[in-house]
This record gives sequence, C-alpha cells and structure tokens, in this order.
Amino acid sequence: MSGSTDRISSVLIVSGSEQFTVLFKKALSRRGIFNLDTVRSAASARRRTMERPYDVVVINAPLQEEFGHDLALDISERGNASVLMAVPSEVYETVLENVTDYGILVISKPFSGSLADKAMRFLMAEQKRFRRLEKRVRTVEEKMEELRLVSKAKLLLVEKKQMTEEEAHRTIGKQAMDHGVSRREIARRILDDLE
Repeated sequence: MSGSTDRISSVLIVSGSEQFTVLFKKALSRRGIFNLDTVRSAASARRRTMERPYDVVVINAPLQEEFGHDLALDISERGNASVLMAVPSEVYETVLENVTDYGILVISKPFSGSLADKAMRFLMAEQKRFRRLEKRVRTVEEKMEELRLVSKAKLLLVEKKQMTEEEAHRTIGKQAMDHGVSRREIARRILDDLE
C-alpha cells in the first residue's frame, strides 16, 4: 500500500481540539504519513498555507475565530490541497451543500477512527490522481514549447538561410539525431545563432 502514500508529502491539521488532532495523527500514521503540521486557528492555517504547499488540509470545525468553511474554500481555490472538513452533525447538511462543489470532503462529527482512515485514503487517492494529471499537463506544455521553438527556428532558417520549410524541418531533425539531442535543443541553438 506504500504506492498510495508515496506522493503525499505534507498534511496540515487545523483544530482547536487535541483529541481530534490525535485521532487524525493515528489515521495518518496508519497510512505511513508522518510529515504533518498542526495549528489551532484559521489565521495560523492561512499563514502556513501561504508559506508552503500542503497536499491535504484537515479542518475541525468550528474553529476559534471562524467556523472554518471560509478557510476551506480559500485553501481549495488558492492551491492544490485536498481539503477535509469535520463538522458537527447538526450543520453537516448545510456545510456539505455549501462546499461540495469546490471539491471539499465533509464528514460529520462524531466519527470513528475507521471513517477518518477512509477519508484520508480518499484524499490520498485524489492527490495521486491530481499528480498524474499535473504530470500530463507539464508534458503537454513541454511539447507545445518544443513545437513553438522548432517552428520559430524553421522560420528563421527559411528567412535567413533561404531553405524551404521541408529543408528546415529535415535540417533540425538531422542535427538532433547527429548530436544526440532533442529537436528543442537544436532549435534553441539555431535561434541563438540566427536571432
């Protein structure tokens, strides 16, 4: 099961209750996660999440200075953290209705240790899926950047070396193969030489 936890590097627990914090620490340690921070207030949580990114933020509502749903929405919209709110049962439906569309998981208090564990498993799976999507987006962005550079280099070869587009294309591909580097690298060299 370590494959599901190797992507989770940091957890923030926001709770005024030590008992709640202990319960979630146990759930996290069962999942092999020991890198966690705890704070007692929304203001401290906002500062922490601005200082560093967290994979998962767990909020035990209500907090001292606010209920906690505004904090959950702020964190959810500002970063890539998965957010869990634990709320009193009498406001569960209302909070659920207000935050679910933002991807925030809500559980009702009181709850068992096994529910805390299941909630953490869900959030960890969500983070793992997010990381895969993030990697795909980076790959697409890198390919788009390479296409942009290669197209610009081809245009310069056509303009300054009087090549046809096909000749420019072949030249870049051949140089990349001859030098054992990417077409992107050859395009950068051409741009450096001809711009």
